[in-house]
Amino acid sequence: MIISQTLEEKVKQQIETVYDPEIDTINIVDLGMLGNVSILEKKVTVELLPTFLGCPALGIIKENVIKAISELNEVEEVVVNYINTPPWTSASITEKGREALKKFGIAPPPIQLESDGSWQVDCPYCGSPYNTLENIFGPSACRSLLYCKECKNPFEAMKPISIL
Repeated sequence: MIISQTLEEKVKQQIETVYDPEIDTINIVDLGMLGNVSILEKKVTVELLPTFLGCPALGIIKENVIKAISELNEVEEVVVNYINTPPWTSASITEKGREALKKFGIAPPPIQLESDGSWQVDCPYCGSPYNTLENIFGPSACRSLLYCKECKNPFEAMKPISIL
């Protein structure tokens, strides 16, 4: 039996082929960036939630989404907008996305912050919680640098971003 996909399902499937340009193991859906998708006749409008407003990859992500959706014959126009409401939080990352971050060597953010606002992550290489924060500022605004005292590897961790 052949099951026909709706255009919205096809569009979402195409968006899942767009990966974060800096972390090529995670797509933007699993990163929690996909907001709303609306379709009016042959025009598709996609709303994306930026992880950080100043992220240098936002332009590339936008162009890649437009390119991916434009491959569908049923689509004539694609519009991608970044929205700030609701704001992206690190809780938006799917479980599949959390595993993809580990595969890249980045510790996913904790699901919940400590009561004092501090946070603890496990080493993506050995799983040890025995690590230290070396620098809150990592290679991008969303990551910090840590050092695992168990396996002796430096690693990056995504910063937890939540709505308080």
